[in-house]
Amino acid sequence: MWTGFAVFVVVAIGIDLWVMEKQGAHKVTTKEAVGWSVLWFSLAFVFVALLWWYLNGTQGRAAANEVSMQFITGYLVEKSLSIDNIFVFLMIFGYFAIPAELQKRALIVGIVGAIVLRAILILVGAWLLAQFHWVLYVFGAFLVFTGIKMWLAAGKEPDVAQNPVLKFLKKHMKITTQLDGEKLSTMIDGVKHYTPLFVVLVLIGTTDVIFAVDSIPAIFAITDDPFIVLTANIFAILGLRALYFLLADLADRFHLLAYGLALVLVFIGCKMLLLDVYKINIGIALGVTAGIIATSMLASLYSTRNVNGAKAK
Repeated sequence: MWTGFAVFVVVAIGIDLWVMEKQGAHKVTTKEAVGWSVLWFSLAFVFVALLWWYLNGTQGRAAANEVSMQFITGYLVEKSLSIDNIFVFLMIFGYFAIPAELQKRALIVGIVGAIVLRAILILVGAWLLAQFHWVLYVFGAFLVFTGIKMWLAAGKEPDVAQNPVLKFLKKHMKITTQLDGEKLSTMIDGVKHYTPLFVVLVLIGTTDVIFAVDSIPAIFAITDDPFIVLTANIFAILGLRALYFLLADLADRFHLLAYGLALVLVFIGCKMLLLDVYKINIGIALGVTAGIIATSMLASLYSTRNVNGAKAK
């Protein structure tokens, strides 16, 4: 299964890169974003259906149901948390005034880097949990702390100019404010300068490192099976670029989603902390997670509708 999934990921990324090169730099339309989003979402559920079929035949119906539910819950959690990445990506692209037609390449490079990074972190996390059971409590406490911090920071836009990585790059590298197509560097008066697109790639990469530290412990609260943790993570990441272009124009409509994500992190953290006292059923965990995310999105749309109505009057 590990080998088959690795081959699938390589082929999927290869096809994505081939399509991107064939299309060239262009603005991704809503129709295109919807199509890719549906494709990645469907592939995730085709995968879990095949996984259920395989486990049902080798380990029985109960094991197949349990593992499949773990994957769906983990996938939902990772997909939801990736939306927070999207909001940060929007701010980074906006700060550097990166045109929509150039954003696609930056995102795909960031996704490839994220897959490699998360694979490493997941394998390390699985090893730690296998060796030291108490690490579960560290992960749980960290998730509760992160959830509370996210709740308090919700509604406040971070200042990209104060990003320590950006400050470091400006101090140690020659950076131009002018874009040069899709190039990461350009020559100015015979001197090599890095373009804003290069800086964006670095910031997206470091942002994903930060989010990975939050999201990976979250899925370990659902299952300690490294195969399920890895596959749910990667399926969520593979659909990140399409989801970005789908939500790019709707970010302001989901302003309450950050509060929902904060509650999800606190809930999952508490689930992990209570693991040796009371084990919350995976079906209940899936229902609570889906309910919180759906409620926060619907509340966002409802409150935005009221504001738009007031402005119209």
